[in-house]
Amino acid sequence: MHVRHLSVTDFRSYPSAELPLAPGITTLVGLNGQGKTNLVEAVGYLATLSSHRVATDQPLVRFGATQAVIRGLVERAGRETLIELELTPGRANRAKLNRSPVPRPREVLGSLRTVLFAPEDLALVKGDPSGRRAYLDDLLVQRQPRWAGVRSDYDKVVKQRNALLRSAAPVLRRGARRPRQLGEDEPGDDARTSALHTLDVWNTHLSQVGSQLLYARLRLLRDLGPYLAAAYDAVSAAHSDARVHYRSSLREGTAERIAAGEVPEAVELEAELLATFEQARAQEVERGVSLVGPHRDDVVLTLGPLPAKGYASHGESWSFALGLKLAAYQLLRTDLGEDPVLILDDVFAELDSGRRERLAALIGDCEQVLITAAVGADVPQVLRDSGVTYAVSLGGVTTVD
Repeated sequence: MHVRHLSVTDFRSYPSAELPLAPGITTLVGLNGQGKTNLVEAVGYLATLSSHRVATDQPLVRFGATQAVIRGLVERAGRETLIELELTPGRANRAKLNRSPVPRPREVLGSLRTVLFAPEDLALVKGDPSGRRAYLDDLLVQRQPRWAGVRSDYDKVVKQRNALLRSAAPVLRRGARRPRQLGEDEPGDDARTSALHTLDVWNTHLSQVGSQLLYARLRLLRDLGPYLAAAYDAVSAAHSDARVHYRSSLREGTAERIAAGEVPEAVELEAELLATFEQARAQEVERGVSLVGPHRDDVVLTLGPLPAKGYASHGESWSFALGLKLAAYQLLRTDLGEDPVLILDDVFAELDSGRRERLAALIGDCEQVLITAAVGADVPQVLRDSGVTYAVSLGGVTTVD
């Protein structure tokens, strides 16, 4: 799989730009602020419908324009697919495949798959749990695009359940200081009874969708583990036993089993979610927010017996973050039987010479690699010699001889 041509209109800093691409190594070199990252960001957006730099689409549209357009011609197994996306802040985005409109943009997911590594990914090791959860969920979607729908449904249910907890908190707090016993009637007036019934309905919805998402995450981590250990060792030239463990918000016994690497069946996870909702009801009502579910979980990264966060050195943290992305690449390569596009955005400047050379050796056989760098010399010579280099200046992209 590779991108043959990229075209953008009113995307970021570009009124328009055309970038022919080919299999192998492509390096985009330009000073900071010239637009090299904008181009690989556009490729990543075609694959994931999201940016690795911002959470909303507004910054992606050139100042003064009302809409941005990204087009990518993708070749896989000898067949070409044209992906077109129209980004219009304040309105629903639109998408086309081979010039035919699709009902929803997420219908294009799977037409192009990418794995992107950027300096921001150091937050996978040093940052908040939300980034690690997003890493898992993004990889789930890359692996099987149908998980985009499950993820969206889960987020909607959480928002609706939180809205109920906030709006009905005064009513729900009556008698909510202790968990309800199985078969026990709920005391209180009609308003509280109605609110509790509505909460039970949302508990059921959240447990159904949440158990699917949790089960998929646990299976993904189980499959990812061996690739991570190998990638970390290859990048760092050390054997530090890099591992990932899932920290669940479920009841203690189940959470301990999950942390030990067990993957309970989805039906058991659904029942456990319901039971944990009951256990946490008083606390959730008091705080007006959902405290249980995949949106409250974390992925714990360890090097040997110690957590990477707070204990790993700067170099070890870089190796771990890079190992997570290379593990994702290898997992997708194995699952799909083809290579996703690997994007390395301003990465080599952050690595010492040893890690640069080891990374270069690891990616030499990838079908397509897109690299950005402020200084060409940061990219190992073996990669520059084997590929094409473009010079990026504000408003233009030219080939370097």
